[in-house]
Amino acid sequence: MPARKPTNLTLAVDLVVQARALGINVSQAAEVGIAAAVARRRQERWLAENADALQSSNQFVEQHGLPLTRYRNF
Repeated sequence: MPARKPTNLTLAVDLVVQARALGINVSQAAEVGIAAAVARRRQERWLAENADALQSSNQFVEQHGLPLTRYRNF
């Protein structure tokens, strides 16, 4: 299990009340949501940082086709 760090969060009161009423572990739910946001932002950054290479690769395939197409069995 990864190390934990106590953190203060400010959340909408109604949302916390509903979560507790439904038996949702607010800390765990927040961690899952933050992990998803981190993954999304990392993906966005990677795509932005590699946009030129992706565009170049796509342009090559459009002009010349897939490099090993002649070896495909399907």
